[in-house]
Amino acid sequence: MHDLSDMILDYVEHLEVEGGRSAKTAENYKRYLERLVEFLGNIPVEKITQEQIRKYRIWLNRHTNDQGEELALITQNYHLVALRGFLRYLSNRDIPSLSPEKIILPKVSRKQVTFLHYDEITRLIEQINCSDETGLRDRAIVELLFSSGLRVSELVNLNRDHINTKRREFTVRGKGQKDRPVFVSQSAAGHVDEYLAARMDNLPPLFLSYSTNNISSTTGDYRRLSARSIQRMVSKYARLAGITKHVSPHTMRHSFATDLLMNGADIRSVQSMLGHSSIATTQVYTHVTDQHLREAYEKFHTD
Repeated sequence: MHDLSDMILDYVEHLEVEGGRSAKTAENYKRYLERLVEFLGNIPVEKITQEQIRKYRIWLNRHTNDQGEELALITQNYHLVALRGFLRYLSNRDIPSLSPEKIILPKVSRKQVTFLHYDEITRLIEQINCSDETGLRDRAIVELLFSSGLRVSELVNLNRDHINTKRREFTVRGKGQKDRPVFVSQSAAGHVDEYLAARMDNLPPLFLSYSTNNISSTTGDYRRLSARSIQRMVSKYARLAGITKHVSPHTMRHSFATDLLMNGADIRSVQSMLGHSSIATTQVYTHVTDQHLREAYEKFHTD
């Protein structure tokens, strides 16, 4: 017999070592599957039944966290994706358990992406006061997010020597440990150079936090800026610009993709620049380009 908890640990190690998934992804899968142990107990995987999974899905749907909040449907889906992957792993190892084909994922309607038009990007940038090092940093971050389509997790992990502002091109390692080329606009490269020229340190991180709470107690140096700090920063400038929609670093990524498509880029190229493994993920932007085609039709074909 193979205990559920032990096999989950084996699977998580497999994801990271053999599956090439990031430590963050593996940790998320572990957390999702631990909920299965919470529901079923540490039973042998050989005893998992379809009826138990049916009840588990009901339990997930009614599950609440410490704040009394229910799990979103898409989060419930993530639990089932993790479960299906786990069962497939067992099957590949010839360990008897429930067939992964028995896990049917519910249809989840994707929310339409929120993006900023070019004039909104301009208004947001105009709110950044570049008279000090923090402002120079913030301007460089916003310019880089919009011109490159980087995920915020990718941006915060950049070091000085990762980015080439002369060639305006560099390689980033994204989800699934996949490398992809990233291109940077002349404006973004210029503002990154301006920010780095203003710095008096030789610390590796491209972007530093200047919060007094984020200084190393051993060296006295500022530490790498966090993703959460960038989220707060982008949201602040959007509010100052009078933009009422919810704006996050991911909104800048959506804006990057939308701007490319609306200016004639093909969806396969955008897929590559975003680092999407599947074209289906990139097709979330087609509603934007569909509207753009409609506007072109109305403008040029009036008869």
